[in-house]
Amino acid sequence: MSAGESIPEPSSILVINVSRIGDTLLTTPALRALAFRWPQARLDFYGHPKRFELVRHLTFLTACGPITKHRARLKGWLPGRRWAMAVVYGFDRPLVAYALRVARRTVAFRQGDEVLDSRLYRCVERPAFQSMHSVDHLLSLTRSIHVPDAGKRLAYEVTSSESQWARGYLEQRVAPGHRPLVGLQVASFPTKAFRDWPLEHFTALCRLILARWPGAHFLFLGGPHDASKVRAVAAQFPGHATAVAGTLSLRQSAAVMNELDLYIGVDTGPTHVMGALDRPMVAMYHCQSPSWLLMPLERSRLYVVDHPRAGKDNSPHVPMAEIHIEAVWDKVREALEPGAGSA
Repeated sequence: MSAGESIPEPSSILVINVSRIGDTLLTTPALRALAFRWPQARLDFYGHPKRFELVRHLTFLTACGPITKHRARLKGWLPGRRWAMAVVYGFDRPLVAYALRVARRTVAFRQGDEVLDSRLYRCVERPAFQSMHSVDHLLSLTRSIHVPDAGKRLAYEVTSSESQWARGYLEQRVAPGHRPLVGLQVASFPTKAFRDWPLEHFTALCRLILARWPGAHFLFLGGPHDASKVRAVAAQFPGHATAVAGTLSLRQSAAVMNELDLYIGVDTGPTHVMGALDRPMVAMYHCQSPSWLLMPLERSRLYVVDHPRAGKDNSPHVPMAEIHIEAVWDKVREALEPGAGSA
């Protein structure tokens, strides 16, 4: 496809992105752009079996479902569902090969396989590492087929039934009048542990919050691998903390987060989820992946704390402890007391 070639009107579009929580949500601006460009087309999404539910209930999406690179090798050979166009993220060649079997036209990043790449309707060069925000990185595929952006805000929908469940869940665990309700995501996933702010810093921050707001209640979030450390911190605030790490599903966690007065977290999946919601949030970023590459875009009530070496050192060995408690405390005050700043 040449730069000036017109785009045939697709009747159906498949987007494939098998990735973690954050990368799945970072695809939603591209999904929205496709939906706005071709509102009459069916728009489907296939993602990681444990992550595809993140896009469930998006109003501009027709359907979503699971796929893996292993399952993809077996799919698409026999008659079945077909799409006019497929957009494939990532660099798992079996997923691209599957898309080529089930779609008339496939758009993807260059895979490094000459035969595979030659069959793509649009073969897009991978942007240079950390050359642009992650949303722009993913939008480069839709832009390659002349689809205008339709905003860079991440998208997530909490249903009314999920909201009702979350309120009931919190009523059973948080004493009446205990506010503000502050959610804390104290750890990233294990392979990115260098993004973790020290637990003792979180503890000290919670003490500052309680001194300022004696009725505050802390909700410690996270997955199963966070559970033990989260319980240890929560135990230091009897009557003012609940550890829910590892006890909620992905969508249940999002529904609870949508009821918070403030979210405080390191750069990880739940922080991306929060970036798609509307509650105030404080997000901390390591210098290896600074905020200008990953923070939620077009998001109000976002308070960013970058590592002091951001833009100067991208080594994962730089400790997050260099983010001082006072820097985060200033953002917490600003979020809960607009205009407080560092006064």
